[in-house]
Amino acid sequence: MAKRVHRPREDAEFDFILGMSGVPVLAYFTGTWPKAIEPCRAMDLVVGGVADDYSGRLTVVRADITRCPAATERYGTGAPSYVLLKDGETVAQGTGPMTHAEVRGLLDSHL
Repeated sequence: MAKRVHRPREDAEFDFILGMSGVPVLAYFTGTWPKAIEPCRAMDLVVGGVADDYSGRLTVVRADITRCPAATERYGTGAPSYVLLKDGETVAQGTGPMTHAEVRGLLDSHL
């Protein structure tokens, strides 16, 4: 996973990252139960590449839904899923495994 991907350990850290970003945020929600592990691991590579592609224009946050339950509830997501936030507001969402091109398409239509 790229070093540009933030990995909050709890909701307070998730919220801090969102508040300090200054640019749109791609929140990527993952899970650690058996059915979620493989799809989420596959998406780690996609998300890392996206973080590199949009460096300086986008903050990427990888949140485990068991560690950040309030953020998960706030954005109504499962795992894997994505929420693009601008000024704290949801502008786009995606659910399930996505290709690099699909994530870029989601971002490009809203950035």
